[in-house]
Amino acid sequence: QVQLVESGGGLVQAGGSLRLSCAASGRTFNSYGMGWFRQAPGKERAFAATISAGGISTHYEDSVKGRFTISRDNAKNTVYLQMNSLKPEDTAGYYCAGRPTDREWTSPYNYDCWGQGTQVTVSS
Repeated sequence: QVQLVESGGGLVQAGGSLRLSCAASGRTFNSYGMGWFRQAPGKERAFAATISAGGISTHYEDSVKGRFTISRDNAKNTVYLQMNSLKPEDTAGYYCAGRPTDREWTSPYNYDCWGQGTQVTVSS
């Protein structure tokens, strides 16, 4: 089992940037696909980005394409989400999650492990 801890959230003005980090512990991290999800108040948790176990393949939800970049450093057991050109509608709790690589990546139900989340607030 992989344990995940997110950091890097905060308050930023529209147009600004933040980089989220997700530190993982556990021997299976390098074999897991990793994803970032976000959840705004009153809304369901939604897929934002994912990266394959080896870091070669990435996929993004349409509204973040071109603004967010997911990456991972398997030597450091860490996944990152670089968020640029932030908008007020990006305000949400952001969650890191891990899944076996053979599972579809957009559904939160396909992820086995989750971090506690980090809050991102974008002011207009």
